[in-house]
Amino acid sequence: MTRLWDKGVPLNARVLAYTAGDDHILDNRLVQYDIAASIAHAEMLCEQGLLQDTDLSTLRDALVLIGKDHREGTWRVPLEQEDSHTAIENLLTARIGSTGERLNAGRSRNDQILAALRLYLHATSQILREGALNVADALDALSARDGAIVLPGYTHMQQAMPSTVALWAEGFASEIRDDATGLEHCARRILKNPLGSGAGYGTPNLDINRDATREKLKFNVNHEPVTAVQLSRGKAEAQLLFEITLLTQDTGRLAADLLLFYTWEFSFVNLPEEFTTGSSIMPQKRNPDVFELVRGRSAVACAALNEVLNITQKLTSGYHRDLQLIKPPLFRAIDSCLETLDLLPSALAGVRFDPKNIKFDPNIHAAAAAYALVANEGIPFREAYRRIAANLR
Repeated sequence: MTRLWDKGVPLNARVLAYTAGDDHILDNRLVQYDIAASIAHAEMLCEQGLLQDTDLSTLRDALVLIGKDHREGTWRVPLEQEDSHTAIENLLTARIGSTGERLNAGRSRNDQILAALRLYLHATSQILREGALNVADALDALSARDGAIVLPGYTHMQQAMPSTVALWAEGFASEIRDDATGLEHCARRILKNPLGSGAGYGTPNLDINRDATREKLKFNVNHEPVTAVQLSRGKAEAQLLFEITLLTQDTGRLAADLLLFYTWEFSFVNLPEEFTTGSSIMPQKRNPDVFELVRGRSAVACAALNEVLNITQKLTSGYHRDLQLIKPPLFRAIDSCLETLDLLPSALAGVRFDPKNIKFDPNIHAAAAAYALVANEGIPFREAYRRIAANLR
């Protein structure tokens, strides 16, 4: 097996395992984006007179077939080749000979990985956004179903003022839609074209056209200057993780409310049986495991965000191998959030509020009574407050 940087010296197996880490596994999700960026780069080289038309046709056809084979599971990135870039280039040269070696003129693994990663992050942020909107829609449906049911509203875990299921559900729906907007705004950092920055210092002596790859791959702008590209590593990733953290905190708080409402002492809600599990020892119990895990998974995103920020915070300029360590927490948080968003709409569809079990503090209308005095008698609110408080005493 040949790695792109090999110079004939064998690599110690333990060094390979340590330096490659899980990259060969994680990079499988980037293969299609790597191929799309490679095709755009090849077309640009041809337009600039750096690649013959026949070579472009051969390269493009081979890359399309390699991508198809990967989608069908014919090949995966092996540990020996470390990453998707090496695997794709080796497959190219094995299939079309030295023409495959022409592809990397004017690019480095550094801008190549960023191009693939940013294309992936943009597609993924859109999927996350759609998932968040689906959860908000499920809350709207819950509101339409049970919205008229009156609920106690809480402050400091004490009944405070009357609310409704509609107000409760629509509050969460509004915030989750706001999270969806936050995910959309990640595009500002993600959609900067890194191709042409090479290892961080451009492509001296090669007349490349960065606008060509930008347009082909639908990046908004070229990332300029080239020295800014490696300095940006981790920023788009951290911004996406921040938005995922906010989203999973909202879904976690939603789950926390439902878990409280599901307790025997409250019994405000019935949860769908197919989204609860049995106890191994107590025959009477149904456990709300799904919602407990939704609550707990907010920690996954927050931990991933901190991990990424700590990897990048003290690096000097230019590329460092430390940056490879961003992928595991990034992908872990994305996958965890996607799983939650996929499950929640179906789980919420089975939630039913039970008004006969919802009990109220007899004094829950105290604030409304004080407001009535203000409206009807024109007295200051503090005087009204004191009157009501004295009556309650």
